[in-house]
Amino acid sequence: MLNIVLFGPPGAGKGTQSEKLIDKYKLTHLSTGDIFRANIKGQTELGTLAKSYMDKGQLVPDEVTIKMLEAEVNKNPNSNGFIFDGFPRTQAQAEALDKLLASKNTSITLMLALEVEEVELKKRLLLRGKDSGRADDQNPDVIQKRIDVYNSETSPVKDFYTAQGKYKGTNGIGEIEEIFNALCSIINAQNKIFK
Repeated sequence: MLNIVLFGPPGAGKGTQSEKLIDKYKLTHLSTGDIFRANIKGQTELGTLAKSYMDKGQLVPDEVTIKMLEAEVNKNPNSNGFIFDGFPRTQAQAEALDKLLASKNTSITLMLALEVEEVELKKRLLLRGKDSGRADDQNPDVIQKRIDVYNSETSPVKDFYTAQGKYKGTNGIGEIEEIFNALCSIINAQNKIFK
């Protein structure tokens, strides 16, 4: 089973590359944002619980997020593997994900990271904000805050996977196909059965 954590700061190109990787390797996409929205809209027990935290402006506790992820993993027993998008964001979440996958007799294969300089991220996000109308991509102060939060809170997850020998970074600047080919080379080298 091929399980990938797709990693990188806002604007690094994760959405674009995850779609291409999902198609090539026939993976199941698990986006915590999508899972939250589906559970809240479906008024599931976990969705209602998550909403109660979100309505107060609080972060949804890790155990609730993990239970939602587990439900999604259980819905896809014949999957070739998963791309985890937006999770884990902290070392505690990475540890919880390892435990969940171990209970399914699998593990994270690798953390693929798109590495992009901050100046380029800001340019991309402002451009995306103009094209998409997303308010959070139009305000330079909000963009800086998102990058700062990523650097302080999420970046330590890199150390967690580096210690396991699973962190693989690649340059996230260049043509989409060029970056995609670099990611595929990393996957194929790491997971020989997919060659």
